[in-house]
Amino acid sequence: MSFILLIRSAKKDDAIQIVPLFTIILNEMELPSLKTIPAAKLTYVIEKSFASPQYRGTPAQTLVAEINGKIAGFAWGYPDENEHQVDEVMRSFFPEVGLPASTQIFDDDEAFSAEWYLDSIAVSPEFQGQGIGTALLKELPQIAKNLGKTRIGLNVDWANPKANKLYHKLGFIKNGTTKLSQHKYDHLILKLN
Repeated sequence: MSFILLIRSAKKDDAIQIVPLFTIILNEMELPSLKTIPAAKLTYVIEKSFASPQYRGTPAQTLVAEINGKIAGFAWGYPDENEHQVDEVMRSFFPEVGLPASTQIFDDDEAFSAEWYLDSIAVSPEFQGQGIGTALLKELPQIAKNLGKTRIGLNVDWANPKANKLYHKLGFIKNGTTKLSQHKYDHLILKLN
């Protein structure tokens, strides 16, 4: 398949197309909170979060891969010191759907110290296997460097050897393990020049 791929910073209007991709990740993580938060309310909160300037610039950054006006994939992350601030942005939208502001989707800290943390990356099923994830990953070092970070970190589920292989191919190395929800993850880093 031939197409023109554009990697760019997310815009407010991209949020509606990011939601189903982000939901894939949440479902794979099997977070206990997903059993108690109604899907429609969670969708609303995710969409509002990714439409907010806080998820598209500071404290978090979102890139999208666009093909013919359609979001084929996205990558979202932030400097480690912004993790709790990013979570607060999402929590701020829960009262709009009748849930307490104390509602939490994520119970565990994910980022390691002194890194730009890639929280989420996903490619639409119809575009997988076409290099879109790789193209997104190759754009991240400049974002991290612009924010004064010398490495990118991410967590890869032990149950996802295909992703693990891709990260290693792009220069990521294992520097620890962690457990999020019921899953074990390798924490990988990419040292930046």
